Amino acid sequence: MKAFEKNVYQIYPLGAAGTPFENDHVLTHRLPRFVNEEWLDHYKKLNMDMILFNPLFESATHGYDTIDYRKVDSRLGDNEDLKKLVNTLHDQGISVLFDAVFNHVGRDFPQFQDVLKNREQSAYKDWFHIDFNGNNGYNDGLSYQNWEGYDALVKLNLQNPQVVQYLLDTVDFWIDEFGVDGLRLDVAYCLDQNFLRTLHAHVKSRNPEFFLLGETLHGDYNTWVNDQMLDSCTNYECYKGLYSSFNSKNFYEILYSFNRQFGKEQWCLYRGKHLLSFVDNHDVNRIASTLENKNLLPALYAMLYTMPGIPAVYYGSEWGMEGIKNNNDTSIRPEVEVPKWNELTDMIARLAKIHSEHPELVDGDYTQIAINNPWCIYQRSLNGKSIWTCINLLPESVDISVNFNGEMKNLMTDEDEAIEGRVHLEPENFKLLAF
Repeated sequence: MKAFEKNVYQIYPLGAAGTPFENDHVLTHRLPRFVNEEWLDHYKKLNMDMILFNPLFESATHGYDTIDYRKVDSRLGDNEDLKKLVNTLHDQGISVLFDAVFNHVGRDFPQFQDVLKNREQSAYKDWFHIDFNGNNGYNDGLSYQNWEGYDALVKLNLQNPQVVQYLLDTVDFWIDEFGVDGLRLDVAYCLDQNFLRTLHAHVKSRNPEFFLLGETLHGDYNTWVNDQMLDSCTNYECYKGLYSSFNSKNFYEILYSFNRQFGKEQWCLYRGKHLLSFVDNHDVNRIASTLENKNLLPALYAMLYTMPGIPAVYYGSEWGMEGIKNNNDTSIRPEVEVPKWNELTDMIARLAKIHSEHPELVDGDYTQIAINNPWCIYQRSLNGKSIWTCINLLPESVDISVNFNGEMKNLMTDEDEAIEGRVHLEPENFKLLAF
């Protein structure tokens, strides 16, 4: 199974494992939690076959201020814990992605500390973008490029061959030591594009199936997702359109984006590509807090699993966990000792199973069948097989006129349904119809 055929589950381990926000550097074996019996059963029952772990390696606080790329964060455990975790997941048929934070490091990164100590004489002064005539918020008597104005995040010089080789060696270490199957490139939109090309060539020479996923927010995703750089990226355009369309009862917004990105016309932007689809993640409010009508959560996930793209679920959201961002994002990255299960989780597990069993939801083309502001039908088709996603946001039932007469199979109930020029939908509900 190729990476873009899989159902992704995202875990932010520093939060989910209940670590202190500030690194106390006390070795605590929290990482094995994620492969205990309860969690393994949860992944399998939920029909997940790829897990994306956000930062795992030694950092000062949230994981994105790296201290050591080759040592598991002491708050989570040690390298042996991570090796066992990946091996256990592989034994269950689940692949693993690491969060690769290659744009910047923390101030405690040893090479940067050497620059602070030895200044112009440091062997690492060209690993960063340093101005020894400037200053910064820490009053170091020098300034440096950072990430989006945060002096705690020191930008790496990815045009320096020594830095590039260090990062390639790090990826080799992750592959050889832990067996990682791919990477999420943090803030990929900031990364030097020649570095991305070099990284791509390097990992693909080792394993053509090694998966490179980039975090991108805006712009033309073809800039990064192409044969020389990334295999996929985060589809933030549709993330916004998903919740916004449901909140405003305006399906014209999200279906416009679907067609713009994946429609049949030659001008459509990302035909044949597989972007990462999501309704929330570790950087945004939980969808159960964003969605104004929580009764529509099942229908929203139905759209997530049937739209073009690779569907990803953020830990806890599958049972409706709520959370609004705070100043350090701990409110949307809480500890979970034991995963929960409810009717929403049942629904998502069913949708993930359907996604795995129907290639038309992976590689199928996209066609709009019917639309009004509060209801829609769209089609995914491949090799003569089609699935209609039919959604009604209204508090009353609707009958949607369609140019079809015949039998379809309701994939949520496994029952046949006669369609005679109309599709009937119950209030605030959906159907997946296959023919």
